[in-house]
Amino acid sequence: MLHIRYLARRFIGNELLQSRLCAPGPYTHIHQRQIQFSAFLSKRRKTAEEKHAVEFAPKKKNKPQTTGVVDIWRNMTVADLAQSCQLELEHIQEVMLYVKGAGNIDATSRLEDPKIIKDIAAKCGMKTKIVAAPVDEEEVLKDRDVVPRPPPAPESLKERPPVVTVMGHVDHGKTTLLDSLRGASVAAGEAGGITQHIGAFTVELDNGEKVTFLDTPGHAAFSAMRARGANLTDIIVLVVAAEDGVMEQTKEVLRLAKEQSVPIIVAINKIDKPGADIERVKKELSQHGIALEGYGGDTIAVGISALHGTNLDELTEAVSTQATLMGLKGEYTGPVEGVVVESKIDSYRGKLSTAIVSRGTLRKGAILVSGQAWAKVRGLFDHAGQPISMVTPGMPVEILGWRELPLAGDMILEVESEKVANSVLRWRTNLAMKEKALSDAEAINLKRKEHDEQYREERDKSRRSGFYRRKQQGPRQKEAAPDDGKPRINVIVKGDVHGSVEAILDVLETYDDNERCRLDVIHYAVGDVNESDLELARLFDAIIYAFSVNVASKATKDVNIRPVDIIYRLVDDLKKEINTKLPQVDVEEEVGEANVLQLFDINEGRRKVTVMGCRCTKGLLKKSLKYKVKRNGELLADELSLESMRHLKNEVDSIKKDVECGLRLNDQTLELKAGDTIVCYQINREPQQTEWDPGF
Repeated sequence: MLHIRYLARRFIGNELLQSRLCAPGPYTHIHQRQIQFSAFLSKRRKTAEEKHAVEFAPKKKNKPQTTGVVDIWRNMTVADLAQSCQLELEHIQEVMLYVKGAGNIDATSRLEDPKIIKDIAAKCGMKTKIVAAPVDEEEVLKDRDVVPRPPPAPESLKERPPVVTVMGHVDHGKTTLLDSLRGASVAAGEAGGITQHIGAFTVELDNGEKVTFLDTPGHAAFSAMRARGANLTDIIVLVVAAEDGVMEQTKEVLRLAKEQSVPIIVAINKIDKPGADIERVKKELSQHGIALEGYGGDTIAVGISALHGTNLDELTEAVSTQATLMGLKGEYTGPVEGVVVESKIDSYRGKLSTAIVSRGTLRKGAILVSGQAWAKVRGLFDHAGQPISMVTPGMPVEILGWRELPLAGDMILEVESEKVANSVLRWRTNLAMKEKALSDAEAINLKRKEHDEQYREERDKSRRSGFYRRKQQGPRQKEAAPDDGKPRINVIVKGDVHGSVEAILDVLETYDDNERCRLDVIHYAVGDVNESDLELARLFDAIIYAFSVNVASKATKDVNIRPVDIIYRLVDDLKKEINTKLPQVDVEEEVGEANVLQLFDINEGRRKVTVMGCRCTKGLLKKSLKYKVKRNGELLADELSLESMRHLKNEVDSIKKDVECGLRLNDQTLELKAGDTIVCYQINREPQQTEWDPGF
């Protein structure tokens, strides 16, 4: 090193050498090279103080394991969380041991609660951001349907509350029984004390157990709603009035329970009323295939008084015992599955649905698909309208956040993201369109065949008439269907919930008097009456039946709006409206009768006439009315009139009962005999009555 430094200084300081290196000559090749020296050759030497000074190295910063914020999503697995955090799986599993409620630490186990996922990431020193679950883009772009999961493993099941449906005939005390069980008045909130739709709520019994109750309407118009209640339920409580016994809807409930293989507990209500006969009710139930205890079977029958709360403890104990024997269990993890009980449109909160969760745990933010509707859950409410954070199997809930209104009875399934939901809806919409096309194919082919036959007939007619006559003369005729002259009633139905609208439409489908008056439902929907409904009613001159919904404030007098809250009244009002459309008919009314005692031939000028000597035997005979003649019960002639009516020798206008008189008809060609009956009658114009009877 010293040798190199010595040579460098010598080269730099020797001017002669520098001049020789730069001048041309024998050393010309030397200047073409560039001589470079390292920076340490000119480095300044440290002083004594600098040599003894202590130098501290800068503190090294810990390199973060991840950059930015960690993405998390609902129902992600432990392995997904480790991959998102860019940490080892064993590290995440070790952290989960110190997080309350983390659950299973297996790599494939799912973390449903986002709060728990945030706690795990926070203990790893990371921040989180909730995102949609990652999906395969190619799979999303390809429309597909979503189906329920396979049956769960027995070790993943836990106990759940039973779903009990209260069924029975109308006015047998179903809703009053539920009022007594939960200590609230529901029947007072129903129009006329009649349940118009299914109500779902949870009741906590005295023994601490929870039971989900469904209250279904007992009227015949709500058969489909009761059928959905039977599909949802684990146990049926059949309410039978002790003084009425087995009625029509009671038989229907027995049939539904048998089809669905659902156990029944019989509640014989109104045992404190006069005329109550419990033994007679039990015998009637036995005749319809219900094997009661004491009659060779194991079906429990409890005599109660729902109004006074008699023997309700015994009934709840029977429900709890039956649920325990059935061993009802549900899976609390995984995507949510459930059934829509009812759906409606709230003017303040939007589209709502009442549902019962059958599998999984429902929380806010979940993406649900039901039929051809989907929702991102924005709120969960119990039967009292109070917000709740999560819903477990067997519990009823009111779901807020539907984009479209789901139909009652449809299955609810949870999906990963909105993209998957849209894909499922596209799949189901296309499938529904294909099914509709197949169902309409027969009608389309028939219509096409009729059109082809009409076209061939018109073509042949045009060919026979020649080229010039084939050309259409004058303006083109309208292609509207000709008016047949029959009266017509157009109806718009708006209801508070889907079940009520469905029940009303089922009743209207039973209309069978179209030959005299046509009934057309031009629109139906769930929700309040809005401006578009008013415009539609003006266009078609329709009646709007607002079933338990609000009417638009801009409603005018030119629109016929009928607010109703009970389906009986809606049908009665519609029947009255149909009767006003039917034309009046001639109705014959018999005023009196007389027996012919003897015939007299008299001369009136040159004319020979026959006069009947009669006695009035019934009612009254009037000269101005019409008459007909009967012989041995058979009609000889009708629409006859009198030329003369005399009592003794006086011309009179009427003859009372048991008075003899002389009658002369205007038709002298009739060959009358003694013993014939003369009937006096009049024609009245009376309105018609529709023959439609929906079974009320």
